[in-house]
Amino acid sequence: MDLFYILAIFALVILSAFFSAAETAYSSITRVRFKAMAESKSKRQVWAAALGENFEKLITTILIGNNIVNIGAATLATLFFTRVIEDATIAGTVSTIAITLIVLFVGEVAPKTLAKRNPEPIAIFSAPLILFLYYLFYPMNWILGLWQKLLTKIFKKKGDTAITDEVLITYVDEAEDSGEIDAEESELIKSAIEFDDLTVEDALTPRVDIVAVDVTTPVDKVLDIFRETGYSRIPVYKGNIDNIIGILNEKDFYKLYMDGQKKIRNMMSKEVVLVPPSTKISDLLKRLQKGKMHIAIVISEFGGTMGIITLEDILEELVGEIWDEHDEIEEPVKKISDTEYEIAGQYSVDDFFDLFEIDRDPDDYDSVTISGFVGEILDRTPQENDTLSFDNLFIKVLKVEYNRIASIYVKVNKKQEDEELNEGLLLRGLKSSSDEESEE
Repeated sequence: MDLFYILAIFALVILSAFFSAAETAYSSITRVRFKAMAESKSKRQVWAAALGENFEKLITTILIGNNIVNIGAATLATLFFTRVIEDATIAGTVSTIAITLIVLFVGEVAPKTLAKRNPEPIAIFSAPLILFLYYLFYPMNWILGLWQKLLTKIFKKKGDTAITDEVLITYVDEAEDSGEIDAEESELIKSAIEFDDLTVEDALTPRVDIVAVDVTTPVDKVLDIFRETGYSRIPVYKGNIDNIIGILNEKDFYKLYMDGQKKIRNMMSKEVVLVPPSTKISDLLKRLQKGKMHIAIVISEFGGTMGIITLEDILEELVGEIWDEHDEIEEPVKKISDTEYEIAGQYSVDDFFDLFEIDRDPDDYDSVTISGFVGEILDRTPQENDTLSFDNLFIKVLKVEYNRIASIYVKVNKKQEDEELNEGLLLRGLKSSSDEESEE
């Protein structure tokens, strides 16, 4: 009789381990994997996928089975130890301790650890028995389903339950940390998540960097500009750059130039896309694709030309910098020493604050590039050798081109708090030395 109890308890603990492993395995498999398994030719995989698609009922089935075997094991253990030990109190205590340790180590920790590492094989292996129990416990499942709906209505969750971009990025970081995706894939997914939040202002080429030609410019000079810049499209203005009237395409220009055309007006496309800086780049991308255009003019609130943005600029926000044979590759940040840097004028203010860990909000400033930022701090047009202090940084203007900064020198000084802390420690040390001398 005692052997019966031991074998029965052993069998129930094994079933407990089976249910624990199945629960962890199915919880660890993503919806995407379940869909892939559903298309398999293996019956077990199809069954596992079907169970995964009804996850709530699946978990309820597993929990019902797990509770039944755990309670059964505890009951048999109590009966067994009562037969072995005459004192009922001692028998109950020993039974509780023994079955708790056995179920904890054999029925919970070990199978769940194994299932976490190999979720798919265990889910597929357990599918036939779980599917059988799913139908066996169906009446109880149905009753518990009604109970869940009642609880959901009573304790209805308030607030927005939508998944935010921050949560999605956290998921991506976790996937990268676990090795499911590599760093490049992670960066691309994050860029795609953040893509819809970016505006034209975040990606435009500023007004001072625009290469454009007047409609009266001789074609020979325009030919030289195309050759020097390597650009495929150049805006055409009338009078000044605030009045852009067309876009000159390099291919059309060369064809008409070879045919003897001498007027820019007859060589340019008169279709111009005008957008405000607040336009989402995702919306602009759709607009450019629909109109088969490659460039848009960014107009300020006063109607002037603020900058331009191209399809390449938009794609670079998604996939990173795109270089072609005409691009001059420049490092925006050159490290001279541990505390000294040379920074390009077109380096973004956001990246600058991140690089030097400046505890201020870049949005508090109107400028988006270092060139404009330094001019904003100086409150005038910057000149070469101008210097200023900002936070714990010493900044010197190295080079100015066309009234804008091409590069600056930055030296990182120790923060005032650190200096005060060091000074305080020094004073304390001197004071303690003085006290020791006075005691002597």
